[in-house]
Amino acid sequence: MTQPSVILATASYDHTIRFWEAKSGRCYRTIQYPESQVNRLEITPDKRYLAAAGNPHIRLFDINSNSPQPLLSCDAHTNNVMAVGFSCDGRWMYSGSEDGTVKIWDLRAPGCQREYESRAAVNTVVLHPNQSELISGDQNGNIRVWDLTANSCSCELVPEVDTAVRSLTVMWDGSLVVAANNRGTCYVWRLLRGNQTMTNFEPLHKLQAHDGYILKCLLSPEFCEPNRYLATASSDHTVKIWNVDGFTLEKTLVGHQRWVWDCVFSVDGAYLITASSDTTARLWSMSSGEDIRVYQGHHKATVCCALHDGAESSS
Repeated sequence: MTQPSVILATASYDHTIRFWEAKSGRCYRTIQYPESQVNRLEITPDKRYLAAAGNPHIRLFDINSNSPQPLLSCDAHTNNVMAVGFSCDGRWMYSGSEDGTVKIWDLRAPGCQREYESRAAVNTVVLHPNQSELISGDQNGNIRVWDLTANSCSCELVPEVDTAVRSLTVMWDGSLVVAANNRGTCYVWRLLRGNQTMTNFEPLHKLQAHDGYILKCLLSPEFCEPNRYLATASSDHTVKIWNVDGFTLEKTLVGHQRWVWDCVFSVDGAYLITASSDTTARLWSMSSGEDIRVYQGHHKATVCCALHDGAESSS
């Protein structure tokens, strides 16, 4: 099976994962996922595998095969897995779950290698570009930094008491972190390096981005420079694009009919893919703010999407 240069996948409450031709909008592969809904999708840096985070497992599928069976199943969580991602060399995976834990998995060895206790349902986990810190956000409003070298929690903050942190994103150069919550607010911090390796958070901005929930926030990638954007996807059916320089509103992407659950930038930041409860995913031009492709095929809410259109980075 020849691998497309652009890998685009979506998952839905209809218990399927679909792969799409990004340009034509044609669905070329469907994986049935009967055990649970899929909460999050992530593609490995080498474009070989797709991770699907479900309840309570994570399954890895071979992108270059037509096999409906997963290659690997990671089963140590005991509740919904809400976050999944990979180290930049692709050798290990991290996850966060409503069971209150953050876990690390070595993909060359069986089982879970490390576990961190957040003591509340984990909604979001991101890896700092330094590859040595994980940042998690939970249902009680806690943000924690997990130092993988010291193997401990090095920092804890609560931007808004008892307000769930839904999504976290870190700038590609490690300079900023943004946390989005259930009240439509984004908290922005400058990340400063202390004398130790520990990251310090310096409050930079508080942005009232939406009236509804923010379900996903995402900072633009390196090859989008010199432009730096923050995308916020919301229950108000829109995605807003903010200029990180001053956090002014650049564009509002209007077209979805229901909640927008997820979004992902193309490698150069020129396009954005979104996933919505209206069953569709959409491809947006960042320059025009218009949707230029609608991916139709799911029968229920489309809740997550993954895109890898960059060069393969091999370990």
